[in-house]
Amino acid sequence: MTTATMQSSSIDIWSDEVLSDPYPAFTELREQASAVFLETREVWVLTRYDAIRDALADWESFSSTKVAFNPQMNEVLTGTTLASDPPLHTTLRAALSENLTPRALRGLKVQIDEKADRIVAELLERDSFDAVDGLARELPLQIVLDLIGVQGEVREKILGWGAAAFNLLGPMNERSQASFPLAGELFEWTHGMEGDKLAEGSIGRAIFDAGARGDIPPELCGHIIHQYLAAGMDTTIGSIANAIRLLGEHPEQFARLKADPSLIPAAFNETLRYESLMHAQGRGTTRDVEVDGTVIPAGSQVGVLLYAGNRDPRHYERPDEFRIERNPVDHLSFGYGVHGCAGQGLAKLEAHAAIEAWCRRVESYSVGTPKVKLNNTSRALDALPVFDVVAA
Repeated sequence: MTTATMQSSSIDIWSDEVLSDPYPAFTELREQASAVFLETREVWVLTRYDAIRDALADWESFSSTKVAFNPQMNEVLTGTTLASDPPLHTTLRAALSENLTPRALRGLKVQIDEKADRIVAELLERDSFDAVDGLARELPLQIVLDLIGVQGEVREKILGWGAAAFNLLGPMNERSQASFPLAGELFEWTHGMEGDKLAEGSIGRAIFDAGARGDIPPELCGHIIHQYLAAGMDTTIGSIANAIRLLGEHPEQFARLKADPSLIPAAFNETLRYESLMHAQGRGTTRDVEVDGTVIPAGSQVGVLLYAGNRDPRHYERPDEFRIERNPVDHLSFGYGVHGCAGQGLAKLEAHAAIEAWCRRVESYSVGTPKVKLNNTSRALDALPVFDVVAA
């Protein structure tokens, strides 16, 4: 086989310009090659759907021990669910997933549906509001913190801590440097956490009980709690906000969804495909890996560009169109393979409940210009004005 000429680019995917609007840069990289070397960051990026899915499935070649794009955080995360591979990852993942199975979550559906309905009903009492603060943040905050058993003043700090932690998964740029103080608070809280400070009967208390029994290493209990927060908070907040924005920007899709609520899961899948939750995930090559004729050397830092893959026209027809009936169940936003998002079941319950309550109670609405929160890893709206709301 003839090896392709190495493709390189001067694009910095962590620049403010690209983080504000990643699609032009990611489209350019995707059309250049499946694997492109970013000169400014010395990182290889995978840009096309098939190459990304194959890499996520091949943990033996693309290791999660380089899940962050800087060595300091990879060292801090060593041995955690996020930054480990089988067999350790299998053990830790079992403890993380035990309370996130469909069977375990079944009993939460009624509670989540009721909270979502109440939140939407209260919002509609106002003439206008911010859908990010009023709905997208409020529902996951109530659900996840109660589920984990977080009590007291810590509840008010979680969102800031989460954003800081995601920033530190990127390169050591200004955003990372500014996030160290808040991320340090999160580190101290998780590592100094005492299980009996979490509400009795909560998932968080159960994790510490498992550590006490020796089912998992006790020193990793705090890390697992952190993973629960990441799985159920920031990305879920982003997806709910994006759903409200996209349905507001595409009123014909909103009307179709109202006419057929059975399309809610499909609409959520299309939201996740159209607006990925994370623009890049880190991996490290354990050997020389050939991607569509290009060889990525062993020991390389790799960025898996989920945004690019989810908009790849080689896989999705007219990918820049938002169409809820597409129902892209194979989107990449939850990852793939052994490292696929453990919290996706909970995220779906929360998002489906929010969208269902919104469709049932709202006849029509308008959205203003959204404000994007720049973050090295996650991409979420910081504000979304909603007005001209007509109640159903």
